[in-house]
Amino acid sequence: MGKSQVEHTQKAFGYAATDGSGILKPFHFARRENRDEDVTVKVLYCGICHSDLHHSRNEWGFADYPMVPGHEMIGVVASVGKGVKKFKVGERVGVGVMVGSCKSCNLCKQNSDNYCPEIVFTYNSIDFDGTKTYGGYSDIIVVDENFVLRIPEGLPSDAAAPLLCAGAATYSPMKYYGMNEPGKHLGVAGLGGLGHVAVKIAKAFGLYVTVISNNKNQKSEAFRLGADSFIDNTDQEQLKEAVGTMDYILSTISAVYSLTPLLDMLKVNGKLVTLGLPVKPLQLSIFDIVLGRKFIGGSNIGSTEDTQEMLDFCAKHNITADIELVKMQDVNKAMDRLAKADVKYRFVIDVANSLSQEI
Repeated sequence: MGKSQVEHTQKAFGYAATDGSGILKPFHFARRENRDEDVTVKVLYCGICHSDLHHSRNEWGFADYPMVPGHEMIGVVASVGKGVKKFKVGERVGVGVMVGSCKSCNLCKQNSDNYCPEIVFTYNSIDFDGTKTYGGYSDIIVVDENFVLRIPEGLPSDAAAPLLCAGAATYSPMKYYGMNEPGKHLGVAGLGGLGHVAVKIAKAFGLYVTVISNNKNQKSEAFRLGADSFIDNTDQEQLKEAVGTMDYILSTISAVYSLTPLLDMLKVNGKLVTLGLPVKPLQLSIFDIVLGRKFIGGSNIGSTEDTQEMLDFCAKHNITADIELVKMQDVNKAMDRLAKADVKYRFVIDVANSLSQEI
């Protein structure tokens, strides 16, 4: 898919980064008019994901400016195409990390559209008509109904918005790697935007949960969130006591770190699944895997079906993200704070009440 000269006509307004500074500024652009299967969503809330920070500041090296970030949206249906069957005007819906796939490959047919070779991401991607995708730091978004999620009753729109990424990204690997068996011991490495949701979902699955962090001040937070135990991974005595105690570890760490201490904590046949995306490669001793018959895997967001399943699961178990609500005008301050890990645990932009074209 390459860029085309297609011109969209539905006016939209949001905040965009225009260079590697990542500074977000008011931005007028256009969305497509509804096609037969399209849904136009008025964005109410949009979470700020750590990947928004990486993308907007080009820390991963493939930013395409101008860029409107945001892939954790909850809003209401403003209009629908004539072929839409799943949603009606006025219904509350969500939009997550992806807005398109080929729908026909084996991966798409096997509930793995998040691995489709032709996946279209919600922003910083190229859609099937050759135009750029723009994300949820904006007033509206137009999405194929097959990639729109139903928001269950009982989930508050603001605190549920981060589930569209953080919830899907943690629920999906727990499900596919068998990390949801009640009574098993799961370690959650990193207690941030992903980690705090992982703790809540894991406890709902009935797991014994240990939070692993290099910040000993997070111990009380870990227990408040429902964890059963806490390990300060800068404490050598605690690390020694943890050797061979865990069935699984879910690592949400996005910084460069050593895999060895985590692998040491696993039992024989244990699984370490990584979700964080450090900007540099991690070092790995193959002995750590071979001598304990251990497994290292990864996981990329969640499929559309998994994301809907996760939302229903979270509604059933009263799971939401811990959030700090911010105005769109304060989004750059929020980004700077996020870079310093100064948030518990997700910023959410109050889009509908703070995004004004008068800015």
